[in-house]
Amino acid sequence: MNRVIGRFPVYALLAVGGVISIVPFLWMITASTHKTSDLFATPLPVLPGGELLANLLRLQQETGFAQVMLNSLGIAIAYTVFSSLVSVMCGYGLAKFRFRGRGVLLGLVLVTMMIPTQVLLVPLFQMMASIGWIDSYQALILPFLANAFGIFLMRQAFLDFPDTLLEAARIDGAGEFRTFYRIVIPVARPQIAALIIYTFVSQWNAFIWPLLMLNSPDKYTIPVALNTMIGLTHVDYSGLMLGSLLATLPLMLLFAIFQRQFISGLLGGAVKG
Repeated sequence: MNRVIGRFPVYALLAVGGVISIVPFLWMITASTHKTSDLFATPLPVLPGGELLANLLRLQQETGFAQVMLNSLGIAIAYTVFSSLVSVMCGYGLAKFRFRGRGVLLGLVLVTMMIPTQVLLVPLFQMMASIGWIDSYQALILPFLANAFGIFLMRQAFLDFPDTLLEAARIDGAGEFRTFYRIVIPVARPQIAALIIYTFVSQWNAFIWPLLMLNSPDKYTIPVALNTMIGLTHVDYSGLMLGSLLATLPLMLLFAIFQRQFISGLLGGAVKG
C-alpha cells in the first residue's frame, strides 16, 4: 500500500501527460466532422457533427485522396523494404567484419546524422534534374536508402550477436549469405521490426522532398496533397483535419500491431556501445 501511495505522483503525472497528448487527436476527430466555419465559433464544438461525409467527398474531389493514399503506401513500402535491407546488411558488416577503416567508416555514418536534411536539398535536386528524375517515384526512394540511423541501430543490435554461432555455421559449411539470412536475421527480428516501423513512418510523413520532386497531382503523396488545400485566402481546415486523421490511422494500426517489437528493438539496440 505504501508503495502504491509513493508512486501516486508518478501515476498522476503520467495520466496528465496522457490526457494532454490525446486531446489534440480528439479535437482532430471532432473537427473533421464539422464545417470549417464551425471551428471558429464560440464556444468551440466539442461533440462530433454531421459533415463527415460532405468533408470526405470534398477531400476526394480536391485531392484525389484515394489515389494519393495508394501513392504514399506504395512509396513507403518500397522505401521501407530496400532501406531496411541496406541498413541491416551495412549494420551487420560494421558489427561483425574486421577490415581496415571500419572505425572511420562508422564515424562517417554518424557524422551524416548531424547534417540537416535541408542542406542537402539543393545538390540533390540538381542531381535528380541532371539524370531526368524530376516528378518520378525513384527520386523519392533511392537518394535516402542508406539511412544512417538505421545502420547505427542495426550495428548496435548485431554487436550482441554471439560470434560462436557464426563460427559454428561457417564450420558446418554455410556461406556468408546463408548464415546471414538463416541465422542472424531471425535472431534480430525485434530490432528489424523497430527499424521497419521507423523507416515506414519517416517516409510516410516526408513532405519537403516530395514537394520539390513531384509536379503531377496524380503522383502526390499525402502530405503534398494536403498542402494543396491551403490557399492564399482560404484554408479548408475541416478537410485538412479529415485528411490528417485518415493519414494517421495506418500509422496507429502499424504501431499497435508491432509496439512490443518496436520497444524491445530500440532498447535492445541501445544497451551496448
